[in-house]
Amino acid sequence: MDFFDFHHHKKNINYGIYNLDIEKTPPDFYYSAGIHPQDIQPENIENQLNWLKSIITENCFAIGECGLDGLVSVDIKIQEEIFFKQIQLANELKKPLIIHCVRKFYEVISFRKKSEQPMIIHGFNKKQPVADDLLKNNFYLSFGKAVLYHLSLQDTLKTVPLDKLFLETDNDDFDIKELYQKVSEIKKISLEQLQQQIVENLDTIKNG
Repeated sequence: MDFFDFHHHKKNINYGIYNLDIEKTPPDFYYSAGIHPQDIQPENIENQLNWLKSIITENCFAIGECGLDGLVSVDIKIQEEIFFKQIQLANELKKPLIIHCVRKFYEVISFRKKSEQPMIIHGFNKKQPVADDLLKNNFYLSFGKAVLYHLSLQDTLKTVPLDKLFLETDNDDFDIKELYQKVSEIKKISLEQLQQQIVENLDTIKNG
């Protein structure tokens, strides 16, 4: 039984979406590619954007990680400019966007209307009001390892519609099957139903 890993950094996993590091060569399976806020080099941004455009192949499932981060040193106005350029690219290529967001959810939500494509917040681990605001604005939420032990996050997960949900390992070293099992318990559905729903959600964001 295979468990789709929506966002991971491990080259030995090919049932999922591999996060391609900047300036690297894409693999021959599903990957996402983007300019992460912490990787933005203002003096080199044209080259970074050209790299991104050049490596988008059929296997590129999504643009990302991209987004806004209140903790990195890159000026927020520059972050917003590069985020918007990646939204424009996603619109042009009809690719969903995998969003990295730290302490900038209000700002990220303000960009939602600029995107014609689905936007997925990866590694979601915030409180209920943030989840409510994101869902109200038609974001998807991808949950990771924190669901296994954060009770408040488990409570939030209960309120997330199944058709807005993804699961991921990100950088954490654990078996994603554990996460599927926990989420199936929390949502009171079978593992098979959960797997099928994730596959349907993937189809929805890929094909609209």
